[in-house]
Amino acid sequence: MTVQALPHVNAALNATAACLLFVGHRFIHHKKVTQHKTCMLSATVVSAAFLACYLIYHYHVGSVHYVGRLRGLYLAILASHTILAAAVPVLVAVTLYRALRQDFTRHRKIARWTYPIWLYVSVTGVIVYLMLYQF
Repeated sequence: MTVQALPHVNAALNATAACLLFVGHRFIHHKKVTQHKTCMLSATVVSAAFLACYLIYHYHVGSVHYVGRLRGLYLAILASHTILAAAVPVLVAVTLYRALRQDFTRHRKIARWTYPIWLYVSVTGVIVYLMLYQF
C-alpha cells in the first residue's frame, strides 16, 4: 500500500469507528453489556489505527489544502473537527479506564461526553475526507 492510499483507509476507519460507536451505544441502552464492551473496545482499536495512519500520511505528505467552492463550510467543519479531535484520546482513555476498573458510575458520567464528541469527530472525519478527495 502506498501513502497515497491512506486517506481512503482513514475514511474507512473513521466510518467503521462511527458505526461501532453507534451500535455499541445501542447495545448498552438494551443492557447488552458484553456486546457494548466489544463494540467500544473495537472502536478504540479502529480509532487508534486511524490515528497511526493519519500521522504517517501527514508526516509524508504534509497538509492538504481544500480547493473546492465550499471553503467556508469546509473550514467550519474542519475547525470543529480538529478542536474536538484533540480531546478524543484523553476522553476515550479516561472513559475506558473507568470501565475497565468497573467504576461504572464515573464511567457513565464521562461517557455522556465522550460518546457524542467521539461520534462527531468520526463522522466529520469522513465528511472532511469526502470534501478533500471526492468532491
